[in-house]
Amino acid sequence: MNELPLQGKNAFVGGASKGIGKACAFELARLGARIILVARSSDLLSGLLPQLDRVAQQDHQYLIADYDNPEDLAEKGRELVQQTPIHILINNTGGPASGKIVDATLDAFRQAFERHLICNHLLTRLFLPGMQKGGYGRIINILSTSVKQPLEQLGVSNTIRAAVANWAKTLAGEVASDGITVNNILPGMTITSRLESLIAARAGQEDLPVALVEERLKAEIPAGRFGSAEEIAAAVGFLASPSASYINGINLPVDGGRTKSL
Repeated sequence: MNELPLQGKNAFVGGASKGIGKACAFELARLGARIILVARSSDLLSGLLPQLDRVAQQDHQYLIADYDNPEDLAEKGRELVQQTPIHILINNTGGPASGKIVDATLDAFRQAFERHLICNHLLTRLFLPGMQKGGYGRIINILSTSVKQPLEQLGVSNTIRAAVANWAKTLAGEVASDGITVNNILPGMTITSRLESLIAARAGQEDLPVALVEERLKAEIPAGRFGSAEEIAAAVGFLASPSASYINGINLPVDGGRTKSL
């Protein structure tokens, strides 16, 4: 039997209790990685461990952490890395609330900046020495197609996602010679609880049925449908693998062709 491509690798997956994060955890486990699930809910995470074990028994574990508390996340990350080298870091957490940028409060920007860029950076600094020592590292950031094309009613998200993308591009150039790649996945409209909440908010603002808003959004996508979390995870799995060793510093839309720019 051939060895799985991520056999012997440890993957730290943020926002792993549901949606894209959960799908990424299962995809990486299928490829042979040992998973550290990270989220705020112990109930959800503990319930996922038996499911992961059925995919591949790799002594998976979970870590309860809140990306709105960077100090606590850093402390738990330091404790983890003393015992477990991290080879794959999936930076993923909940996006900012929807709304026009002119209505956004300063605190909304500060919270989003800490949750996304600051937490990404502190985890990277913690895990980077182990990646460098092992000569293998994959840092994959789950962002948004707004990096290429700002989206309406997502002012704070558009701003912060772009900042993270530029952070990642800068980092990619600095660590490439160590066998480490840094890439961004840009999900389009993907079937998750966040998409449901965004559609519901738009339906309320425009006083339209949710079903009509859904159909209008699907009409903007050449594929004619929303994506699945598993389709996002498939792209993550490839970028995490040895096969993607020469792909570095890119923004990869997984959006059914909706983004108009190259």
